Amino acid sequence: MGFEDAEEDSISSRWYEALLDAAETYREALVVRLCGEVGLRPAELVRLSIDDLEQVRLDPPRYLIRVPGADDERAESRDRTAYLPTDVERELRRYARSNDLSADDRIFAVTPRRLQMLVSAVGDRSSERYDDPALADVSTADLRRYFARRALVDHDVNPRAVKAAGGWGSFDALEFFLPEPTDGEIVDAFDALEGTSRTDRNRASPGDIDPVRDDGVVRLLLAASDRYALVRLDADGYVDRWNRSAAALFGYRTGEIVGTHVSAFYTDDDVADGVPERTLSTALEEAGHEVDGWRVHEDGSRFRATEVISPLRDDRGRHRGYAVFVRDVSAHQEALESVRTRRDELARRDAVSRRHRAVSRSLLESTDHEAIETNACAALVDGEVYAFAWIDRTTLSDSRREWRTTSGVTPDAVDALVSNRRGTDGTGAQSPKTSLSAPGTDALGDSAPRSDDLGDDSTTCDESGVAVLRDVTATIDGDSFDGSVATVPVEHGETVYGTLSVGSARADAFDGEERRWLETTARAIGAAIAAARRRTLLSSDRVVELEISCRDTGSFFVDASRSLSCRFELDSLVPVSESSQLYYIRLEGASPAAVFDLAEAEPGIDDCRVIETDERGSRLEVVVDGSSPTLVLTEYGATVREATFEDGRATITAECGANADLRTIVDGLRAVFPESNLVGKRETDRSARTTPEFREGLEDRLTDRQESALRAAYFGGYYDWPRESTAEEVADVMGITSPTLHNHLRKAQHELLRTFFDDSSADDRRR
Repeated sequence: MGFEDAEEDSISSRWYEALLDAAETYREALVVRLCGEVGLRPAELVRLSIDDLEQVRLDPPRYLIRVPGADDERAESRDRTAYLPTDVERELRRYARSNDLSADDRIFAVTPRRLQMLVSAVGDRSSERYDDPALADVSTADLRRYFARRALVDHDVNPRAVKAAGGWGSFDALEFFLPEPTDGEIVDAFDALEGTSRTDRNRASPGDIDPVRDDGVVRLLLAASDRYALVRLDADGYVDRWNRSAAALFGYRTGEIVGTHVSAFYTDDDVADGVPERTLSTALEEAGHEVDGWRVHEDGSRFRATEVISPLRDDRGRHRGYAVFVRDVSAHQEALESVRTRRDELARRDAVSRRHRAVSRSLLESTDHEAIETNACAALVDGEVYAFAWIDRTTLSDSRREWRTTSGVTPDAVDALVSNRRGTDGTGAQSPKTSLSAPGTDALGDSAPRSDDLGDDSTTCDESGVAVLRDVTATIDGDSFDGSVATVPVEHGETVYGTLSVGSARADAFDGEERRWLETTARAIGAAIAAARRRTLLSSDRVVELEISCRDTGSFFVDASRSLSCRFELDSLVPVSESSQLYYIRLEGASPAAVFDLAEAEPGIDDCRVIETDERGSRLEVVVDGSSPTLVLTEYGATVREATFEDGRATITAECGANADLRTIVDGLRAVFPESNLVGKRETDRSARTTPEFREGLEDRLTDRQESALRAAYFGGYYDWPRESTAEEVADVMGITSPTLHNHLRKAQHELLRTFFDDSSADDRRR
């Protein structure tokens, strides 16, 4: 950029703007303004304090500055009054506040020579930036001449006011005998300058306006951040004017970028597509254009920008170039992208949770094992979250299709995919990606899918028990699939009913939270299957009695009967939790101590104790925590009636509903205890015992005195809480002692419980 229009005796307005643009600190800009817009000398600047500023008019506010004189006799060293533009007054006070200066502290606590050097440094910087050697010679005296020229020539200020405000002893070109102006005359003379920004100082000559020249406000805004830039282009789109803001944003120095086409700021792809030229053309046609896109720093790095381009025209309407305002919006774009990513993430999680909630609803509407599996798979696939789903039941059968429930994929397609599960291409060569497999389906004896059943290193598995196979590629029923497959055991308590497999083409499928959803859903399916099987048993008028033989040493009692050559007979089985059962068992042929020694080394035995010992043997109470044959049968909906363990063999009698799937029950037991077999089965009617029949059976067991004591205690309120009658009061009414009443009550309660627990079981067994 050239400044060939500068006059020989003073700097031009354009030069002055160049100096301000080159000022790198707030202090430098303020010194330049005090010299160029107030007409102060460096020697006067170093004597100034905030206390020297004086407001002489309120509306609108106007200011003078009382410049203190020096201790010598020179005219320029005397006290004088200068006019202080309103915006410079604000900048002075702001500078004082930011530097924590008191009212009488010197604003510039340096020597006059230091301020002259400061202006010289700004001139050197401006010369380098605008490639104009003449700027390097600018001095504080030049700035004062600029002050005089601007006031006298540009704004026709009273010469006497200029002389007084500038502190000149005389003007060769002015009359020497004009009276000294008063304070009011000084204010009136300079009042026309108020509110006039530097961008419109030459408003009287529109053809000479420089639309890109920054006023004080714009310059302060641009200097406050390195994310904004104001650039001027010529009519052909080449950089014509370059300032501090543009240098800070793009990284180019003036000499490097002036004369370069605007396409230097665009990406290579945009340049190849002609984006810069189209943008300028649109701005010219539409009298302005705003666009968002990627822009490029000097070092090649990209940033996101909003660009406002306005065409520049002279007073005759001729196109002279473009003013380009650039704003770096990378931070806002990143924040927006973060919000969008979070929104998409929440939408994805909501979609996943909806599918799993749909499974929960489907379970409430399902009445049997098959309906539970079918509805669960259909609910998972009903949407775009999962492409397909299937459930393989736990079975040792070679014929597998009848035990697989599918949705979104046919059983035949799953069979083909499972056979190619190691990722071969049909010729034995390894495919680039791992082909779709049915994780865990060839290891059905296990209680959970194994990671080594799932393929190569792309398989992951966490504490939830969900195994995920990544980079799965396959053709499913004619459609290509490229995504991931997750597999999770369908279980309840210690029983695994099968495995649930789902496939998704989403890149972010099966993260930690989604795996937990899958694990919870699979457990809900398992619980629904267990409940449906129990419901089937309870609602059946006919039952099937199963006799099962088990020689699997994974059962503690089978192993103990073999090791100790003893016999265990189950008296009663009490469920404690989903995974624990309380055994009341009779032991013959071994001592309790020997059994307890074996139990010490068995992690599945939580506790055991002796209840009683007689000539036939001992009665033990054993807490079994974990998988056992009786627990597996119970979780498949069967009721265990009898069980004996002798010489390493268990014989278990259990009942299930007549319409129960016997194969699933037996294969489910064999999946956990492989050495188990169905020995026999028979179907029989379930006969309900009526209340009168139960009462008659109880009356046959009670003596008259026991029944009378039980009735008197019950109807007398002895069993209420709080009690309406004490034992002494009931005994007194019956004419017996309290110990006698307690004896009758204890025996009567024993017979009542024995009738309920023992005889009902015995009757059921007889039936």
